[in-house]
Amino acid sequence: MAERLAASLLPAASPSPSARRATVAAAAAASFPSPCSARAGLRLRSRQPLLSHSQKAAGRGRGVRVVRCMAASDAAQLKAAQEDIKELLKTTYCHPILVRLGWHDSGTYDKNIEEWPQRGGADGSLRFDAELSHGANAGLINALKLIQPIKDKYPGITYADLFQLASATAIEEAGGPKIPMKYGRVDVTAAEQCPPEGRLPDAGPRDPAEHLREVFYRMGLDDKEIVALSGAHTLGRSRPDRSGWGKPETKYTKDGPGEPGGQSWTVEWLKFDNSYFKDMKFLSQLPSEEQKEQDLLVLPTDAALFEDPSFKVYAEKYAEDQEAFFKDYAEAHAKLSDLGSKFDPPEGFSLDDDMSTAPADEKTEEDISFAVAPSPVAPEPEPAAEPTPEPVAAAITTATADDNNGAAPQPEPFVAAKYSYGKRELSESMKQKIRAEYEGFGGSPDKPMQSNYFLNIMILIAGLAFLTSLVGN
Repeated sequence: MAERLAASLLPAASPSPSARRATVAAAAAASFPSPCSARAGLRLRSRQPLLSHSQKAAGRGRGVRVVRCMAASDAAQLKAAQEDIKELLKTTYCHPILVRLGWHDSGTYDKNIEEWPQRGGADGSLRFDAELSHGANAGLINALKLIQPIKDKYPGITYADLFQLASATAIEEAGGPKIPMKYGRVDVTAAEQCPPEGRLPDAGPRDPAEHLREVFYRMGLDDKEIVALSGAHTLGRSRPDRSGWGKPETKYTKDGPGEPGGQSWTVEWLKFDNSYFKDMKFLSQLPSEEQKEQDLLVLPTDAALFEDPSFKVYAEKYAEDQEAFFKDYAEAHAKLSDLGSKFDPPEGFSLDDDMSTAPADEKTEEDISFAVAPSPVAPEPEPAAEPTPEPVAAAITTATADDNNGAAPQPEPFVAAKYSYGKRELSESMKQKIRAEYEGFGGSPDKPMQSNYFLNIMILIAGLAFLTSLVGN
């Protein structure tokens, strides 16, 4: 104790620059705790703009490198996880339940609540039993079991990002549109942060159209987005033991693929297209009793798309125009996946971004720099303007290999393979070339040559050979 007290009274030695940097880095790590408990630490990135010559001259000595904290998901691990998800889809045909997993994690968002995570949304809370046990999430424990090994393999990504990555990848791998996703979502850390039950849509409310608007308007979505997102029912089946809706099996589901059973909305329920709207347009016109006898499922909220005047405009459009459906769906899906999310970095990032190149006005560094002023650097001279070439010189300077450097164009060499198509009939190009050669010897299509040109040549050669032999003798 006395030694520690004495040591505390002595002046501290000045730490080395490397020790100071380590201390600052440790302090930064303590100040920005990672939301993902499995993540070992933070990935920090500093970004230093590349200034123009005038900016360097004006601001030299005052520049500061900005530290960027990447505390959520690692882009490289997300890309690798996406490949694993694609392999998972090929072997388990779990496209529908992965779409549902992402949707139900984000679909709890309430735009009227500002605080995170109380507002709900895509924050990874669905991994907790407290939320998995909600009635609307029945069966999603199976999706979590499928995806958990990928999360264990890539601890540098968050559950919130993984759920949305799996959902978007499932749509794309089923033949759907490319979803313009962004990542960097932060996870909630405790079950106490899960949203309350009752925020997800119900399949059979008293007033289906009004219920859909109540739920989706609360999330900040509009009628077009409601209808477009409903089109995802082109994938999957409803099982009575989970949702209380549908038949135990139909002729379309009794043999799988995957686990057999359930009732699908479409015939090809693992293919993403606009067949949902085509089928619903026909089935919604049948009496409710006849609808129940069909092998394809029609929920009250499905029929509402062709009964409500506002919804019907978009449903009719998507039934006729798959391209329009894909475009609107991709935008709505991306918006839904962002609802309520807290991003780190705040603007998120895309897996399509080329991380190896920085924007033209920025230089990206992977080291950790904290408010380091750059050393004075002498201004670089402005590059001298290139003199305007004279007309003749310009023609020479701009000539390419195809220009033959100004020389007269050379005739194209004859290549037999260019005119051969593996057919008995000569090509038109070959016919034209033979005709040109024939006319060059004096013939024409209308008038044959007066003498045999090739025979004359042979006679001349024979005569010369005879004369040469005589001279030699």
